[in-house]
Amino acid sequence: MQINITQYLDKTARLFPDKIAVDDTHKSLTFSQLKQQAQKLAVCIIEHAVKNKPIAVFMQKSCDMVVSFAAINYSGNFYVPIDTKSPESRVKSIFDSLGSELVLTNKTNQDKLKSFYSGTIICMDEVKLEAEVQQDMIDSELQKVIDTDPVYSIFTSGSTGNPKGVVISHRGVIDYIDWSIKTFDISEKTVIANQAPFYFDMSTLDLYLMFGAGATLIIVPEEYYAFPAKLIDILNHYKINFVFWVPFVLINIANYNLFESKKLEYIEKVLFAGEVMPNKHLNYWRHHLPHCLYANLYGPTEITVICTYYIVDRSFTDVESLPIGVPCKNSGVLILTDKDQAAGVNEYGELCVRGSSLAMGYYNDPEKTAKAFVQNPLNKHFPETIYRTGDIAYWNERGEIMYVGRKDFQIKHNGYRIELGEIENAILGTGLVKTTCVVYDTNNKAIVMFYQSEDELNMGELRKGMLQFVPKYMIPTKYHRLEEMPLSANGKIDRLTLNKQING
Repeated sequence: MQINITQYLDKTARLFPDKIAVDDTHKSLTFSQLKQQAQKLAVCIIEHAVKNKPIAVFMQKSCDMVVSFAAINYSGNFYVPIDTKSPESRVKSIFDSLGSELVLTNKTNQDKLKSFYSGTIICMDEVKLEAEVQQDMIDSELQKVIDTDPVYSIFTSGSTGNPKGVVISHRGVIDYIDWSIKTFDISEKTVIANQAPFYFDMSTLDLYLMFGAGATLIIVPEEYYAFPAKLIDILNHYKINFVFWVPFVLINIANYNLFESKKLEYIEKVLFAGEVMPNKHLNYWRHHLPHCLYANLYGPTEITVICTYYIVDRSFTDVESLPIGVPCKNSGVLILTDKDQAAGVNEYGELCVRGSSLAMGYYNDPEKTAKAFVQNPLNKHFPETIYRTGDIAYWNERGEIMYVGRKDFQIKHNGYRIELGEIENAILGTGLVKTTCVVYDTNNKAIVMFYQSEDELNMGELRKGMLQFVPKYMIPTKYHRLEEMPLSANGKIDRLTLNKQING
C-alpha cells in the first residue's frame, strides 16, 4: 500500500532507470540519478537530526530543486518552496512562521539567504552527492512516516498581510496523483511542460505525474511564457504532449493568433486551473487542435490542488461559462446556502470540500485553521471537517458544478490566489497614501486601487515601494484618486460601492 510519496520514485527508478525524469533545459537527470542524488542529500539532512519538520528550499526552479524536494521527503521531513524573487520582508515572515531549523539553497542564492536567515544552511553545490547512499539511515526514517504526515507546505497570501502556510499530507497527494494518472491516462510516454512555479500548488501535478507514472518533466524557463511564439517552438523541440497551465498562457497564444502560423505538433492533453478559462479563447484552441483532450480543473489552495474537474465534452459559445464539473474521486463537494443547507439545482451557495484531499490546516496558526476548517453542518453525528472555500457556485441541470465568483474580496489573478487586504497593506506600507481600497475588475482582469492622498501619486515610486512587500503580480494596474472614501453605515470603507463602480 502506498503510504509515502517517495515510493513513487523508488518504483520509477526501478522500472525506468535510464529514462530522463526531469530536464530544466540546462541540465537533465534520469530517474536513477534523481533517486541517487536525492537519497545522498537526504542522508546529509538526517545527520542534522531534523525530524518531521518544515525545511525551506530557497532556489530557482531547476532539476536541483526537484532533487531537494525528494531528498527532504526521503529524510522524513516536508519541504517548503520559497520564491527567491519575493520581497525580503515576505520571506522573513514565512521563516518566522516556520521557525525553520534548516534551509536548502545553492551558491547562486546563498549570500542573499544569509543576509536575513541565521539558521543552518545546506548548500547543494557543496554536498558531495557522489558518496555512497546509506540506505539504512533512510529506511529508518521512512519507517516512521505515515500517510497523514506532511509532504509539503505552500505559503499563500494572507488577508492580514502575513502569508499562510497550507500543509498537505502524503495521503492527499497520493489520492490526487493516482486519480490523475488513471483519469488522464498518464504513462512513461507522457512529456510534461511545467509552467507553474514550484511555490504554486498547481506544480504538484507536474512533479508527481513524473514521479508516479515515469513521465518526463520539462521545466520550461519562465521567460518563454512571455513570448508565446518561442513557447510553441520549445514545446515542439521537447515533443511536449501534456500541459497543465493557468489560463492566461492559453489566452496569450489565442490573442496572438499563433496557430495561423505555427503548429503544436505533439500536444494531446491540455489541462487548466487557477482562474476562469474564457470559452472565447478555449474555442480558439479547440478549433485549431480539435484532437486534444481539454479539462477544466478547480480547487482552492487549502486542498491538494484539485477537487472538481470537467473534461470538455460539448460545444460552448464564446459568452457561455465553462463548468468546473464534478468531484474528483474521494473528494466530497458540498454547496451550502446561507442557512447551511444543501443547495438545490441552480441555487447559489458556498462551495465546500471534505475528504482526504483537505489540507491539514495552516502551519503554526491554529486560530486561522479553526476558522477555515470547520465541522460539516450537514453532519451532526460525528466529527467531519470541511473547508469553506468562499467561492460561490451552483449545480446545473446536468449535475455539473458552475463557478460564480468569490464570496469575499479574495481573488484569483493570473493563476495566483491573492488577498486584496495584503495589497492594501503593502500600499499603506509605502507611506504615500492616507487610505486605500483595492478591488478587482473581473471583466478586464485588473487589480484596481482607490486611494486618498494630498497629491496625485508618482506611480513609479508607488510600485517601487510596494515591491518591498509583495511580488510584482500583486501590483495594481489601475488607479483612482478620491477626495473621500465612501463609508458604510458602520463607518467602514464601503467596498461594495467601489466594486460596483468598477464591475457594475
